[in-house]
Amino acid sequence: MAMPMRFDPLVDFDGMWTTGLADRYLPLRELPSTRYECIDGRLVMTPAETATNSYAEGELMHLLKPAAKEAGYYVFGQVNLTFTPDRWIQPDLTILHTLPGTDQEDRWIPARLCTMAVEFVSPGSRRQDFVDKPRRCAEAGVPYFMQMQIARQIRHVGVEFLTLDDGGYVGTAQAVSGQRLKLDLPFPIDFDPADLLP
Repeated sequence: MAMPMRFDPLVDFDGMWTTGLADRYLPLRELPSTRYECIDGRLVMTPAETATNSYAEGELMHLLKPAAKEAGYYVFGQVNLTFTPDRWIQPDLTILHTLPGTDQEDRWIPARLCTMAVEFVSPGSRRQDFVDKPRRCAEAGVPYFMQMQIARQIRHVGVEFLTLDDGGYVGTAQAVSGQRLKLDLPFPIDFDPADLLP
């Protein structure tokens, strides 16, 4: 007698993932701290951030929040920034111009509410962080994108600020440790990337 096949959502739903299925099956019990993102129904799973990136995310949130709040923006950590039911990402920081209006939007934040996504590039997902996520955000009309890259051993932090222009992002400002990133939009931003290091 043949043994019944064991249900495995990662296998059985490959290529079919949606926010509805994610609500029902994620996070997986055996992978609770994994980051779950989805591109066209296919899950993209990455491990938790490095400690250095996690620390820098907290510092950046602390630096951005006062000016953002004064200008009427909301600074969030990792959220499900959603483009379509089968396509979402989890930026490291997400700045919204409008708060979610429903419980569903609170869990699956529509990209139309987003003013800026911030991504700390991780060694295990460089292509996704550098290329795929900015492209998805640009296609959805998110006005700004900030990329951060940290080389912990040499205490180097690089920041590039991208602005939406004609459907794609163009670099409008950058800074490395020892310099200052100074911007007026979407709200006043002024910091030395080295300030993000522990």
